[in-house]
Amino acid sequence: MESFAFAPAYELPVWPFTPPPELGSAQVVRHPVVIVGAGPSGLTLACDLAQRGVRAVLLDEDDTVGVRGASSRGICYAQKSLEIFERLGIYERIAAKGITWSFGRTFSGDEEVYNFNLQATSVSKQPPFVNLQQFYIEWFLVDRILELGVTDLRWKSRVTRVEPLADGVRIDIETPAGSYTIEADHLIDATGANSPIRTQLGVESHASRSTDRWCISDVRFEKPLPTERWTWVDAPFNEGRGVWQHLMADGVWRIDYQMPEDCDPAEISRPEVAGARLREQLGPDVAFEFVWIGPYGYRDHLLERFRHGRVCFIGDAAHVVSPFGARGGNTGIQDAANLGWKLALVAQGQAGDALLDSYDAERRPAAQENLTVTSRSARFLAPRTPAEHTLRRAVVALAKRHTFARALVNTGRMSVANDYPAAPQLPEGGRTVQNLPLQWADGRETTLMQLLAEGTQCLGLWFAPTRAQAQAAQDATAGLPLRLLAVGGESGLPTLQADETLARHLGIDTNAGGFVLVRPDAYRAALLAQATPDTIAAAVRTALALTASSS
Repeated sequence: MESFAFAPAYELPVWPFTPPPELGSAQVVRHPVVIVGAGPSGLTLACDLAQRGVRAVLLDEDDTVGVRGASSRGICYAQKSLEIFERLGIYERIAAKGITWSFGRTFSGDEEVYNFNLQATSVSKQPPFVNLQQFYIEWFLVDRILELGVTDLRWKSRVTRVEPLADGVRIDIETPAGSYTIEADHLIDATGANSPIRTQLGVESHASRSTDRWCISDVRFEKPLPTERWTWVDAPFNEGRGVWQHLMADGVWRIDYQMPEDCDPAEISRPEVAGARLREQLGPDVAFEFVWIGPYGYRDHLLERFRHGRVCFIGDAAHVVSPFGARGGNTGIQDAANLGWKLALVAQGQAGDALLDSYDAERRPAAQENLTVTSRSARFLAPRTPAEHTLRRAVVALAKRHTFARALVNTGRMSVANDYPAAPQLPEGGRTVQNLPLQWADGRETTLMQLLAEGTQCLGLWFAPTRAQAQAAQDATAGLPLRLLAVGGESGLPTLQADETLARHLGIDTNAGGFVLVRPDAYRAALLAQATPDTIAAAVRTALALTASSS
């Protein structure tokens, strides 16, 4: 029997279990925030809160990152997530380790039918995508959390029971040193697709009936492949099914092969079978070594509500979508960024409890949109009816000859930050603001994320206000979490240089009086054509679910 070389396994860090102070105590301690699950969404939330000075307890059953066996799992981190990581202080480390890319090709059979360059429409300091094995993202987040020194990170801690209370949540925890109980003002479930907390609370996940199956091969080649994202709609070397090909860190390629739903996961993951697929794709003489091989299957699901009293669900505990377009892990990271600043302001008494309802009002429609997009991609890549097969053949045939049809080749519209619908805290809806490079009036450079990394406050960008207007606005917004900046002019406020790209991206012209309110998660909350001190103060109160009397 043919033997296959396996590269040395990754060496993942291990953190020690430390007996918590509550062990052996009859007193039940109350914590502001308890997060369960140290995956990308739970760690992002803990890091976000720590950067805002909010103490949280983070519980995880394991004492390392990733999964045993060191599979790559999630690998594509989109621009919005990278901007979040910039604000949290780990982007440079991610960029140095990962593979930056923006160009992709799509094939049908042996022909290229479509390509794209995501950099073309970007104004951000961060690229459209960085590929990096998921455990590195988790590793860097843990290091940053420990560096910040605010979070109580508890390894080898399994939640065995959750009891909702009128004003919080009671949590039973099992550890190697014994069991104990704590309470939380707010519990965040980040335990993933098979959430035991969701099961215990009886929260219906509405999972789909069918399972999409793939086999993942993490491989090193002697001869490198192009550093581009290649996708086959109907690969002739994979029995007419989809294939995805990406480069990750450490010179490791991730190749995902779509499998029949009724396949045997153990059989498709055997080295001989995986090796035969690779040679079918790249030729009989291709030289490679496996890093990891494993089956991957998922059923998509979506909760009816992401907030249940004092319990919030984030990441895969709230929603699972197909991997097409990198909308899975990125969505969980963006859940955390949406919830983090809201929890912080509520915990610090600077915003109303209704602000937490806006987490569900914004992130559930985002998850629904991602589910719709990726389900269409899944049906395009794995048609199940004669009509779906006919449609795909027609689209692919047109795309080979006509430019207009190439956008119809649906291999997963790449992850973009979701817009938010109109709601009480977002009367006009919300749109993300990219991490624009900016300059102060004296020429010093900054970025939007650097401005948002300081404290937990909205950012008010006011185009050329007068000194009298600026002073009156400062008086009107005193006590509100708002950092007021001028764009051009001589107002006496900290002033950024006027910039056409900035104004165009914010959706405002450069005329004096225009005002944009940017939330702590870099979403535009309000756009005022001719701002006054009173309308600015009202916009901030609306965005933070504050009444005039409560501020």
